[in-house]
Amino acid sequence: MTLFEHPFVASGSAEPPVDDTGRMIQMMTGYWVTQVVRTAAELRIADHVAHGEATAAQIAEAESLDPSATFRFLRACASLGLLTCADGHRFAGTPLLATLRSDSPRSLRDLALWGGAESHWLPWGRLADAVRTGGSSTEAAFGAPFFDWISGNPREAEVFTNAITAMTDGLAHQLTSVIDVKDAGTVVDVGGAGGNLVQTIMGKHTGLTGVVLDLPHVAAEAEASARRLGVQDRFSFVGGDFFEGVPAGDLHLLKFVLHDWDDESCVRILRNCRASLSPSGRILVMELLIADVGRPGLEPLMDLNMMVLAPGRERSLDEYRGLFERAGLRFVGTTRSDSLVTVLEAVPA
Repeated sequence: MTLFEHPFVASGSAEPPVDDTGRMIQMMTGYWVTQVVRTAAELRIADHVAHGEATAAQIAEAESLDPSATFRFLRACASLGLLTCADGHRFAGTPLLATLRSDSPRSLRDLALWGGAESHWLPWGRLADAVRTGGSSTEAAFGAPFFDWISGNPREAEVFTNAITAMTDGLAHQLTSVIDVKDAGTVVDVGGAGGNLVQTIMGKHTGLTGVVLDLPHVAAEAEASARRLGVQDRFSFVGGDFFEGVPAGDLHLLKFVLHDWDDESCVRILRNCRASLSPSGRILVMELLIADVGRPGLEPLMDLNMMVLAPGRERSLDEYRGLFERAGLRFVGTTRSDSLVTVLEAVPA
């Protein structure tokens, strides 16, 4: 399961609310749960109990923590269903906590670290400012747009990149199963970070050449990933800016790229993709789609995340159609994956 397969739950409580008052209190304290989960991920609590029970003192010694504070923290984790404690002293992990194990192939640990990180947390604390102004609150929090600030903070950049990679790891096989490469020879993953998506596609289609275009600081990760998957001989990384240009290819992939940007920026990215496509080339955009107002789900909340952090937004199908048209592209259709992500296909008009 991935982030985009789980039904969204506003609270981390082990027990569901029984009335509106209880539900509201749960919502009001939801940010406490976010930080408990982030701290459990940072302190590798899941790893410490992966093979048996452990006391607070044992975990405190392993992580150089205060023993009393560690017990209080583990007790709170148990109240949220992350741990069990039969005798009041020894703690055991639960399947829920196991999703944060660092050695799990589908670990959510990096996403948990990102969800509670300063670069995510502080702008969300200024949500009201974003609603008042209609603009990102990142500049108010950090004095710079999100991507400018993150590029100047290596530690936060690493957390962010690892989270994006983890998210893609969970989705890559699902998306690959519905992506039709047709007669493509070269696939370009635009803004593809560590390259998990295009490299997974290359693993399935051995005749493909894959390229990732992203900022230079993720080159080493992308190249290491290609070696792990055994596709390094057919893979290349291009450090660059998709606002300036995109490498030539037969198929351009844009996964969670357009939702980071305003409409004008999206049109510019799409035009650059169109300009470097082969004559019969295609563009595949992978995003969440906003549905009817009032429908429960992750999408409207992710839209707020984009408003707070970046100048972007989640969009409806009609809004993406409009972007394609402005960029000189013709919308072909959509394909649903097993996740919440929809694949939108466009070709030069």
